[in-house]
Amino acid sequence: MRLDVVTIFPEYLDPLRHALLGKAIEQGILSVGVHDLRQWATDVHKSVDDTPYGGGPGMVMKPEVWGPALDAVAAGEAGVELESSLPHLEKPVEDVASSYEAGERDDRPLLIVPTPAGKPFTQADARAWSHEEHIVFACGRYEGIDQRVIDDAAQRYRVREVSIGDYVLIGGEVAVLVIAEAVVRLIPGVLGNRRSHEEDSFSDGLLEGPSYTKPRSWRGLEVPEVLFSGNHAKVDRWRRDQALLRTQAVRPELLDDAELSDADRKVLGEG
Repeated sequence: MRLDVVTIFPEYLDPLRHALLGKAIEQGILSVGVHDLRQWATDVHKSVDDTPYGGGPGMVMKPEVWGPALDAVAAGEAGVELESSLPHLEKPVEDVASSYEAGERDDRPLLIVPTPAGKPFTQADARAWSHEEHIVFACGRYEGIDQRVIDDAAQRYRVREVSIGDYVLIGGEVAVLVIAEAVVRLIPGVLGNRRSHEEDSFSDGLLEGPSYTKPRSWRGLEVPEVLFSGNHAKVDRWRRDQALLRTQAVRPELLDDAELSDADRKVLGEG
């Protein structure tokens, strides 16, 4: 997978070099290019924003800067390539995404624009986008990017305006880090154990239940006895029950769309 990020703060994307994403870069599963938007600014001050038409507070990012930037990235212009922050001593993994088959393939890159006005980002989006070959992120600042940039970009990209939550950030860079990590971890070969993401929260519409490790007793708190039973069916049922109960307590609305068995409904007090 190829990720390109256009931003006025390239250093903000340094976390993409670390941990599992850095390992994916080192293995050849992922490549990341970071592009400084100001290189497409044409005035002496390298300005990227101006006052909004119609008045109002704040500044709006200029189309004559963003347009050429997205044109260049779509055409394959390279930015500053990020390298893994530390060696992971792993052999390269090749063709890890070759099993993805789409119906009618649209070869345009996917352009993701983080914005509070966008569609909520979900685990389903992360799964779908983990099969993409090329994702471009446009990091807005101030009052956002001139809407004509988004409309025009649809000629060269499949555009998705996305929100990571009902709150407002200073800029899109933090949202890019969130979305990139959620997507890249689902690419085959990035996580060592496939079950790690198959049992994630939201993978089956529920929140994930609690997890435990050694020691068996800690500060007077015990690990649930069922986890030592050796009975995998019983352990799986316990984990399902815990996921159901946590979801009911924290995010009950998720249960409306979850597939529930009679045993599940009994756990929830509905049976």
